[in-house]
Amino acid sequence: MKSLSRLVWICGTFFLLITSPSCSSLLLGDEMKTLQKANIFMLSKDGQSIILDGVINSSALKKFKELYTQNPNVKSVDIVNCDGSIDDETNLKLASFIHEKGLNTHLEDHGLIASGGTDLFLAGINRTMGKDTKIGVHSWAGNGKKGKIVTAKDFPKDHKNHQPYIVYYKSIGFSQEQAEDFYFFTINAASAEDIYWMKEEEIRKYQLLTE
Repeated sequence: MKSLSRLVWICGTFFLLITSPSCSSLLLGDEMKTLQKANIFMLSKDGQSIILDGVINSSALKKFKELYTQNPNVKSVDIVNCDGSIDDETNLKLASFIHEKGLNTHLEDHGLIASGGTDLFLAGINRTMGKDTKIGVHSWAGNGKKGKIVTAKDFPKDHKNHQPYIVYYKSIGFSQEQAEDFYFFTINAASAEDIYWMKEEEIRKYQLLTE
């Protein structure tokens, strides 16, 4: 299997998005055009943070880098809402860039992160959140043989298809044990077509916050 992706959860609806070298997707029509064109980043009034509000699309890494380069005093990424990504490869590259630059992440009051948005949030060196927030996780889906859609739970625990997310979690500071524990929690918490909203004790258990 050469591709896998979280599903993106948008306004209470799931869209199955299959990441591949050709960037193919099952999200069609106006929804895809809207997401691809969305300007999801803006600079805060004090110039100290980049505000994220929207779904990570294929141009997100380029736009983020441009904004960051123009504003080197940025200290954090403040998330209003990030339901996920329509390009998992770009999402993980962006997350890695955020971590490499030593930026913090903060989920604002009444904010929401789900799917790839949760993965992106974890990139912060320091990770905090405000009041009345929601953090969602679930399994992934991808293209199997002959175009058949498969999910994470179709593969044994030691299968290589589990590694991309585990390797990512380790790259942003999780130990091997922490990375595996959180990853397998996510794929068992909800199917690729569903979402699981983490409880406070689970957020603490898996160390999603640093404060």
